[in-house]
Amino acid sequence: MFDISFLDISASLGLCASGILTLNFLLGMLLSTGYKANKYWKRLPAKLQQLNIERIHNFTAYLAISLVLLHPFFLLLDKNAGFDFSHILLPLTAPKQGWTVLLGVLAFYAILIVIISSQKNIKKRLKFRAWKNIHLISYATALLFLVHGLLMDPMLKDRPTDWIDPEKLLSEISILILLIASYYRYKYFIKKAVKK
Repeated sequence: MFDISFLDISASLGLCASGILTLNFLLGMLLSTGYKANKYWKRLPAKLQQLNIERIHNFTAYLAISLVLLHPFFLLLDKNAGFDFSHILLPLTAPKQGWTVLLGVLAFYAILIVIISSQKNIKKRLKFRAWKNIHLISYATALLFLVHGLLMDPMLKDRPTDWIDPEKLLSEISILILLIASYYRYKYFIKKAVKK
């Protein structure tokens, strides 16, 4: 049979969270544009056009935060990892790769802030510009989380990053996708600003 440790489960949950966060980020970008009026959107099959992108975006956000919460939980269960709850609160004291753990913890807190500020009753109390500025944290959050996954040794042996490892390729491809999407989103923003 397979010999799967809590450390393996933690790493797998982190990988899944990376993929879901990338999808969530892209859906959020799509929502922030007038995508339904776009000629490319109108060419999609009717079934795809009927998808509730906002609902999928919200679902992927909750799924991502669940995976992000479970990721360190299983790490804490692994006796050989040497992590305890204090390392989540004070990541630089972590037994391995403190700076990389810090990136993950900062990403977690940022994701939490974005999700909490997006709750209907809290969002209502915030002015749109304040909510939007808080939501823009997600750009840095996604990159922080992906860089955390890219640099962290999944075996916690302080090995250097294996840039062609399939797990690391997921983070590399996700980072590339997010950077390209951010570039085009910025171009869209500039184009709209010039029209005003």
